[in-house]
Amino acid sequence: MNAFRFLGDMTHLFSVLVLLLKIYATKSCSGVSRKTQELYMLVFVARYLDLFTDYVSLYNSMMKVVFITSSAAIVWCVRRHPQVRRTYDKEQDTFRHAVLVAASFLLALMFHEQFTFREICWAFSIYLEAVAILPQLVLLQRSRNVDNLTGQYVFFLGAYRAFYILNWIYRYFTEGHHSRWIPWLAGLVQTALYADFFYYYFLSWKNNVKLELPA
Repeated sequence: MNAFRFLGDMTHLFSVLVLLLKIYATKSCSGVSRKTQELYMLVFVARYLDLFTDYVSLYNSMMKVVFITSSAAIVWCVRRHPQVRRTYDKEQDTFRHAVLVAASFLLALMFHEQFTFREICWAFSIYLEAVAILPQLVLLQRSRNVDNLTGQYVFFLGAYRAFYILNWIYRYFTEGHHSRWIPWLAGLVQTALYADFFYYYFLSWKNNVKLELPA
């Protein structure tokens, strides 16, 4: 554990809390991609298969439980909550996320560190997380006007990944050139996907105007 890893975890946790706050306070999931949330739930389930078999620390176990349960809660709200589900914009959220799942699984089968069930699932979760935000970004681009809480949710998700890249760089120089190329490459791809959003988020903050993305 180091400061960058901790800040990454906290910004990730904060992004989830912001999204849950939006949904429960407004009883609306307008601007939220259900497909992105389903992909994140799949990411966490595949990555944390070791939850009941490998104990690292109380902090580690709690974070795993929080991310699995919170993603499941968000998906449930969008799909089943009587009020929230009526605000879901199915016409705009049309990204074919099954393609991302299939591509990530194929990559995991071809590029992994060990050919075991858990390692394949881990690699799959890393590849899928790198692109899971795509349906959300496409939805925001189509709707153009982005409400504050949804914008903050995406911003903190991007910040989480940026802190994790700093964490990997720090570990590389302090832990005997520790490196795992799969999360490095996937993390760079994921951060690059946020670049355009960060640019417009910064402009809206600088000019104190509502965040709008180009069509």
